[in-house]
Amino acid sequence: MSRLQAALQRIRQDVQGMHAYAIQDARGLIKLDAMENPYPLPPALQQALGQRLGAVPIHRYPGPRIEDLKAALARFVGLPAGATLLLGNGSDELISLLALACDVPGATILAPVPGFVMYEMSARLQGLRFVGVPLRPDFELDEPAMLAAIERERPALTYLAYPNNPTANLWDEAVLRRLIDAVAAVGGLAVIDEAYQPFASRTWLDVWRAEPQAHGHVLIMRTLSKFGLAGVRLGYLIGAQPLVAELDKVRPPYNVGSLNAECALFALEHADEYARQAAAIRSERSRLLAALAALPSVQPYPSEANMILVRVPDATRAFTGLRARGVLVKNVSTMHPLLANCLRLTVGTPAENDALLAALPPSL
Repeated sequence: MSRLQAALQRIRQDVQGMHAYAIQDARGLIKLDAMENPYPLPPALQQALGQRLGAVPIHRYPGPRIEDLKAALARFVGLPAGATLLLGNGSDELISLLALACDVPGATILAPVPGFVMYEMSARLQGLRFVGVPLRPDFELDEPAMLAAIERERPALTYLAYPNNPTANLWDEAVLRRLIDAVAAVGGLAVIDEAYQPFASRTWLDVWRAEPQAHGHVLIMRTLSKFGLAGVRLGYLIGAQPLVAELDKVRPPYNVGSLNAECALFALEHADEYARQAAAIRSERSRLLAALAALPSVQPYPSEANMILVRVPDATRAFTGLRARGVLVKNVSTMHPLLANCLRLTVGTPAENDALLAALPPSL
């Protein structure tokens, strides 16, 4: 046995059986596969940001500016009374930290499926059990199945994406309330993932502010990636102070870099620019939905995010045809049986969306 072979045997067998998170090569293509904000900062703001980052003391570990960022985020979201923030290197790190903090013998993580793949991956990497509850064929929550699973599994964590990825829809508010209550009844944590909140018509924070007594076990997770800072990698978690204090104990030291924090502070100081960009994306989403609905062989689904899920006769053929014409989207058709022949399209700029529509193969 070679030294390499011997070393590989030290890697967990379940890890060796997994696939790494795949990122498509987008070089030379119109990139509509990852739900990124397509708009860069205007040149004047780019210059101002560059000058500001140049003055960041990167020879030091991150310091008080992290607390400044938390305070700025608290003002930006209108933090509920009694709540506080936990920062992460994107939502992905926060999801991993939640699994780590809740890793007790027999613990289970539960979520509707299809959903964000990192919920299951974080559970498996932490050695926890993951239970996925299929959505209805219309991609709404299957309330009876969810309630039964919560009662049966008594999950430590229940993820409820609002809106969901990749289906892009917001769950029914009354159903969500009942599920959150059911999670409380088994002593679990409910995590409302609002990664796509800038493009949604509702936020669960409004419900929390109106009913704080019902949300002691609820965490709301957001990211600045969809806000317009995908390259900065900064997510944040909102929860009751005693709960977040416990979660903070498993956070690595200095998990948010100084440059990341300064970029985020700069973005919040120019939130009006990002609000303008989000409004443009929502407008383009409406236009794109209407144009897709007019195509005879394309079935678009309602969206409250910066993506649109569509069903076509042959997803692989449509994906390949789009790529050959210079447009990269996400083929999600193999993620779950409910997504058969589905593609996920990011809403881009008007020019990018025009190119997408023009590139759709005439015969899907």
